[in-house]
Amino acid sequence: MVYLLAGPKGTGKTQQMIEQANEAAKKCNGNVVFIKKTHRDTASVTFDIRTICMDDFPAITNIDEYIGFLYGMYSSNHDIEYVFIDGILKHADISLDNIPAFIDRLKQVSKECEVEFYVSISASKEELADVNTEGCKYLN
Repeated sequence: MVYLLAGPKGTGKTQQMIEQANEAAKKCNGNVVFIKKTHRDTASVTFDIRTICMDDFPAITNIDEYIGFLYGMYSSNHDIEYVFIDGILKHADISLDNIPAFIDRLKQVSKECEVEFYVSISASKEELADVNTEGCKYLN
């Protein structure tokens, strides 16, 4: 399943994602991964959550490479149950134009690897009208 947290910039999506990741870490038997663009605002993520900052991987520049990165992450750790991706429009070359394709690919990864993805997007639900919501759920 892919959970989408949409809303304008500055509405507390990052803090909500951190809180949800911390709760997931308490209840799951496997691992939780939190992916951000930068190293900012990661201090409140609990110590047992793997935090990844995409600035550390500048070679990942498009959707194919990003999805490959997710597959590679899972292939090295089959115990991943949850992946939180904060501010996806700041990662690689992901934009409102190609977010529907990215979400479709993410749903495929979720199904194949049995991983739940939580994705925050700085956009309104109206701006995401082209996203196929089958296999997705909005959190707000």
